Amino acid sequence: MFSGFGGFSSGFSAGFNTGFGGNFVNLPQKFEDLFRCYPISMMNDRIRKDDANWGGKIFLPPSALNKLSMLNVRYPMLFEFTVPDTGKVTHGGVLEFTAEEGRTYLPNWMMETLNVRPGSLLQVGSTDVPLGQFVKIEPQSVDFLDISDPKAVLENVLRKFSTLTVDDIIEVNYNNKTYRIRVLEVKPESSSKSICVIETDLVTDFAPPVGYVEPDYKSMQTKSLKSDSDPSTKGLGSMSKRIKYAETVQRAAQSSSAFTGQGQKLTGKSVSIESPQDLKNSSINLEGEPTPLNLPDGQLFFGFPIVPPKKEDETQQEDDKPHFRSHGKTLRQKSKRKVLNDHDSPKAKAPKSPEVIELD
Repeated sequence: MFSGFGGFSSGFSAGFNTGFGGNFVNLPQKFEDLFRCYPISMMNDRIRKDDANWGGKIFLPPSALNKLSMLNVRYPMLFEFTVPDTGKVTHGGVLEFTAEEGRTYLPNWMMETLNVRPGSLLQVGSTDVPLGQFVKIEPQSVDFLDISDPKAVLENVLRKFSTLTVDDIIEVNYNNKTYRIRVLEVKPESSSKSICVIETDLVTDFAPPVGYVEPDYKSMQTKSLKSDSDPSTKGLGSMSKRIKYAETVQRAAQSSSAFTGQGQKLTGKSVSIESPQDLKNSSINLEGEPTPLNLPDGQLFFGFPIVPPKKEDETQQEDDKPHFRSHGKTLRQKSKRKVLNDHDSPKAKAPKSPEVIELD
């Protein structure tokens, strides 16, 4: 409580050594005290704030505010929380000075990080951490990928935090669902392994969530290209086998055939015309009269053929083919003219003799 006098005496001695010429040195003073820590859920209903569980700030008693006002503490006020028994350390800020005397209330994630129980002793001391520039976080579940805009959600959440410390697992509440996030790396690096996130431009990097497996996009693309025909037409689908869809297609092919019945060879032996049983090359003709498909009540079947997408190689080959192969022709034919050389002189044409000569 009286640690402020130590800073005053050191400032006085510094000014005295300079021959009374210098001013008192403005040295920062440290606040330290022991409190019994409890979760925010155990606070009095009149002062409890459930939103404080999703932040990085604690509640201190009014006496702590009186001590801090007597000391030369830098703002924003940042604190270091240390467990005397285990030595575990984390950092944070203060939300309000409304707790009971001798008590401090912490968010649930901070209680789990420090591994303390309600009523355990906690040392709270003022500290300074550098202003943050970069942080790398790791979601602890794949459900975090369901958030449409995680960057905007994180920017809104970090407003409730004063510091971020390496290996802390903070909790984020979004759409009535809790997401846990571990702090993997912070910059600039310091001995406290913590940064201040108040009024700073923070670059955020996301590590893959715990349990996330990168999908094999190449195998997924090959599987989609392998579906080059309609399985229901070939009778390969489980639904088509159950309703005997192949037999229905055969009956439709027999009824639509132009030549049915029996034939007779020149030898006199009769031959029956049968429809092919192999359905691999069969196709569904939707232009004729539809064949009734009798299904039980409450059951549907979509047996239309599937048009598979073209492969990349086929589209490239089609693009490489020339679109026009024929030669063009003109309606006017070229006239053949004899080209005269420079040394050839044109011959003079002889006059034509008259056909009739009249004599007087």
